[in-house]
Amino acid sequence: MAEQHGQGDWVSGVREGYAEVGDQRLHYVEAGDGPLVVLLHGFPEFWYGWRRQIQPLAAAGFHVVAPDTRGYNLSSRPKEVAAYDGDKLAADIRDLIHERGAETAMLVGHDWGGTIAWTMAMHHPEVVARLAILNAAHPRKLSQGLHHPGQLRKSWYFFFFDLPELPETVVHANHWHFFRHFLSDARPAFTKEETDRYIEAWSQKGAATGMINYYRSSVRTSPKRAEAALRPVEAPTLVIWGERDHYLGPELAEPDHDDVPNLDRVERLPNASHWVHHDEAERVTQLLTEFFAPELPAKN
Repeated sequence: MAEQHGQGDWVSGVREGYAEVGDQRLHYVEAGDGPLVVLLHGFPEFWYGWRRQIQPLAAAGFHVVAPDTRGYNLSSRPKEVAAYDGDKLAADIRDLIHERGAETAMLVGHDWGGTIAWTMAMHHPEVVARLAILNAAHPRKLSQGLHHPGQLRKSWYFFFFDLPELPETVVHANHWHFFRHFLSDARPAFTKEETDRYIEAWSQKGAATGMINYYRSSVRTSPKRAEAALRPVEAPTLVIWGERDHYLGPELAEPDHDDVPNLDRVERLPNASHWVHHDEAERVTQLLTEFFAPELPAKN
């Protein structure tokens, strides 16, 4: 696996490391001490997508860990589509939590990171103290949404990415134009330095295929198996939703009560896009800090 070091210098005051989780190796950055908060990035980001939240959450008293999920950046990048099954992605994070010395953690997931977080809360509830979801529909809501033409049009890339080889050719073209366009809604717009760091992560050997394989695995999962995997989420749950999302309709924000009986609330941010943690960075950090505060040790 091609590696490079020193990404921890991209955000001041973070520590950088690798964790062996099962047969995978996850790269991560971390900061702070206290109850564990794990930040799970989406597509096509990597740990650096949380650069605006890591230090403020650490300063609030949390031990913050932001990994590259498998397939991304400096983490292991298995070639087989089957290696990106949702249960395997969730098991990586369960094992990461234990490797970092915690029995439980608060999870924050955006986009695909949100899908992993939903799966964690359903399949490994014993390790999820609290759950925060940013613009990632509950799996049942997304499945229902994909039966409607409007959402199907928004999600066309799900099916494009299932094609062999062509998606990799397209995303590499014109200096990663496809991925850069994906992120172009974010405000404030990324600087050249920030964009160059994304390109550096995307350019890791095999990373583009690893990232795309999340979609291939999802599309190839039978609806019957996906339905059988759904279980109630018992952890207290906060949903934060940027309503100017070009990829997910606002009707997908609210999970069904039977699926998430302990929903704290859905906080809708009308001026934020899919990239809500960039667009409204301070507000998102505030919401997370307040939601996670009950897990902090009581002050004497």
